Amino acid sequence: MNPSAPLTDPTSASSTDVLIVGAGPVGLTLAMDLAARGVRVTIAELRAYKEPPSVKCNHVASRTMERFRQLGVADRLRQAGLPDEHPNDVVFRTAMTGIELTRIPIPNRLERFVDNGGPDTWWPTAEPPHRINQIYLEPILLEHAAALPNVTLLNRTRVDGFEQDADGVTATLVGLDGGTPRRVRARFLVGCDGGSSGVRKAIGARFEGTAVIQRVQSTYIRAKDLLSRLPGKPAWCYYSVNPRRCGTAFAIDGRETWLVHNHLNPHETEFDSVDRDQSIRHILGVGDDFQYEVISKEDWVGRRLVADRFRDRRAFIAGDAAHLWVPYAGYGMNAGIADALNLSWLLAAQVQGWADPSMLDAYEAERQPITEQVSRFAMDHAQKMIKARSAVPPNIEANDAAGAAARALIGDEAYQLNVQQFCCAGLNYGYYYSGSPIIAADGEAPPAYTMGDFTPSTVPGCRAPHFWLADGRSLYDAFGAGYTLLLAQADTEAQPLLDAAAEAGVPLTVLDVSREARRPPEYRHALLLCRPDQHVVWRGDTVPADARALVAMLRGAARTGTSAAPHPSAALA
Repeated sequence: MNPSAPLTDPTSASSTDVLIVGAGPVGLTLAMDLAARGVRVTIAELRAYKEPPSVKCNHVASRTMERFRQLGVADRLRQAGLPDEHPNDVVFRTAMTGIELTRIPIPNRLERFVDNGGPDTWWPTAEPPHRINQIYLEPILLEHAAALPNVTLLNRTRVDGFEQDADGVTATLVGLDGGTPRRVRARFLVGCDGGSSGVRKAIGARFEGTAVIQRVQSTYIRAKDLLSRLPGKPAWCYYSVNPRRCGTAFAIDGRETWLVHNHLNPHETEFDSVDRDQSIRHILGVGDDFQYEVISKEDWVGRRLVADRFRDRRAFIAGDAAHLWVPYAGYGMNAGIADALNLSWLLAAQVQGWADPSMLDAYEAERQPITEQVSRFAMDHAQKMIKARSAVPPNIEANDAAGAAARALIGDEAYQLNVQQFCCAGLNYGYYYSGSPIIAADGEAPPAYTMGDFTPSTVPGCRAPHFWLADGRSLYDAFGAGYTLLLAQADTEAQPLLDAAAEAGVPLTVLDVSREARRPPEYRHALLLCRPDQHVVWRGDTVPADARALVAMLRGAARTGTSAAPHPSAALA
C-alpha cells in the first residue's frame, strides 16, 4: 500500500492493516489479538471513550477465558465483577424472595480454582468460566486494547461507507462531533457493529432463521434492601417460577444492583401491554411498598438468525453482526469472541505474508456452520424453557404436601434442564470444525457433543485436549503464535515437515510432550499439529511423504478456490 498520511489530515487516506467497526467485546478482542500478532489496527466506535456499555452479557465462557489468558487480561478480569465471596450459584425459587426449588452450585471467585464438587468444576482447562457483567468486562478490554502501540481507537466516529479493490478497502469515517470526513485505507475491514450491522448490509449478507422466539422486558435496577430480604444463601442468578410471572434476575454488583428479565408469555406480543413494574414485583416477590430505582431498561426480542454469508472479499462480519440468538448458556458474546479469534490469526497470516489469499475462505467455512449449530442449541433450550414456564402448577406456593410435591417436581425438572446451560462443557470444548479447507480430515468422525457434555478428542478440527505440563504451565501456554507441532514420541522424525514450513515461511513451533505424565490418552498419535486457536489440523505417526503438500494446505494454498462473490453495494445503511 502507499505510505500513510497522518490521521489528522482529512484530505488523504490514512493507512492501517485492519479497520474494525465497533469497539464492543468482540471488536476489542479482535483488536487485541491482531495487535499481539504485530498487525496495525484502527477501531471506529460510535460511543465516547469509556461510555458505559449496556448491561447485557453476564458470563465469560471458559474458552473465552483461555484466550484472554493468552492475551494477558484473564487475571485482571477475575478480579472484577461480583465480590470475592459472593456465590455464583443459580437458584430457582417461587420468587426471588420466595421458596427455593433447586440450586445449581457454581464456585465463587475465591473458590473457583479449589472447589471440585460442582457440576462445572471438573472441566479440563486452566481457565474455568467467570461470571462478570459486561459493564465490568468491557472497560478492562477497552483499556488494554487502547494502550497497545499498534491500535488506534477512534471514538465518536461513524463509518459511512467503504469501497473495495484488489488490494484493500477504503472507508469514509465521519466524526459525530463535527469535522471533515476522513478516509482510511485498510487491507481488511471487519464489522463488529452489532445486530443492526451496517457492514452486514453493505456486503449484501442477510439474516436467515427464526425472527421471534421470545420477547423479554429487561430492567436494570438499584434495590438497596433486596439482598437483606433474600432467604438462605444468595446466588448469582435467580429464576422465579410462579403462576403470576416467571423471570430471571442477575446480581450485578453483589450488593444493590440487579438485572431483571421479564419473560413475556407467548400470547403477550406487545411490550406495552405488560405492566413492567408489576411484573418486576412478581419476579422479586415484593409488594407495592418495596422501593427500587430503574437505572435503565430495554425491550428486546430473542431470535435465531444467522447471516447467509460472513464475508465479501476483504470485508468480514463477526459477533452479533453475523448471528443473533436467545443468549442461553451465555453464548451470545462468547460466540462472537470465538468468531474474532478464529478470524484474527487468518488475517494476521495475510498481513505477515505467509498465507495464500484462499486461506481466508476458512473463516466462513468454519464459523458459519458452528454458529448455525449453536443457534439451534439455544433455540431448542429457549423453547423448552417457554414450555416449562407455561406449565407452572397453580399450587406451587401452597403450604401443604401437594405444594411440596409440586415444588420438588419442578425443582428437579429445572435442575436437569438448566445445569447443561450453566455448566455447558459441550459448548466450550466439544465443537469442532469440519469441512475446513485448512484442516486435514483423516477419516475418523469427531465425537458428538451436547450443550452440557463432550468427549475429548484429537480428531482434526477438534480442540486439542488440555493438560498441565510438568513445569506448571498450561499446554496452551506453550503454544507458538502460529502452528505448534506436538511430539508425543520424542524419536519421531519431524524434520521434513519443519523444513517444508521454513521454506514456505509458515511459523511452526515444536513442543515435545513425550515425557509429560499428565498427557491424556487421546494423544495416541506420534505427531499432532495444532493452530493458534488450539484446534487440531493434522495428526499422524509419521510425517506425510509430501510434507510440502501439507504445508500448502496449512497456508491455504492446497486448492484453487474463489472467495464469496462480490456484492455491488458498499454503502452502509
